[in-house]
Amino acid sequence: MTAVTKWALGVAVLAVAALVAVLTLRGGDATSAPPASGDLAAARAAAKLQACPPAAAKEVGQLSGIEADCLGDGSRVDVGKVLGGGPVLVNVWASWCQPCRTELPVLQRYAAEPGAVRVVGVQVASPAADGLGLFERLGVHLPSLYDGDGQTGPIRTALKAPSSLPASYLVTADGQVRFIANPRLFDNTDQVRAAVKDYS
Repeated sequence: MTAVTKWALGVAVLAVAALVAVLTLRGGDATSAPPASGDLAAARAAAKLQACPPAAAKEVGQLSGIEADCLGDGSRVDVGKVLGGGPVLVNVWASWCQPCRTELPVLQRYAAEPGAVRVVGVQVASPAADGLGLFERLGVHLPSLYDGDGQTGPIRTALKAPSSLPASYLVTADGQVRFIANPRLFDNTDQVRAAVKDYS
């Protein structure tokens, strides 16, 4: 084997090794865990999200047994129990979703009104760091769960969430989950109040 052949073979082996390393780093599946909480500490501090609600005595059967990370502090929570004890308005959103950017501040204003039901977000299909950055920029501090950055996630599956976002649901006091079909996008707090009343 000539020196040139050995050199070419060595370069080829290194190229294959580099390709395998890159594919391994990018190859996480849809259920892979978000970055460790320490990696997001600065983003979490800047976003100043409200804590996820405490577990309720009565859980939501449709979401029973599902666990997710609380976006604000990275703690692992039982989704069925966190969304129990309704009514709770659940909003599914993604950081890249332009209509979500319009709706999230509306939900923040609604949540601050007297008599508002609890509002809990579910970030999907986007990195947690992006969601925290968006909340910081929008001045939105709603408690949110993180359903992963893949195309599917356990919360979305349980809710049968549509592919078009945002999507909102009302979890009733008796634990029923109702998809809010009208309106699909909240433009003002009056619409939110009316939807909560209509779907309760």
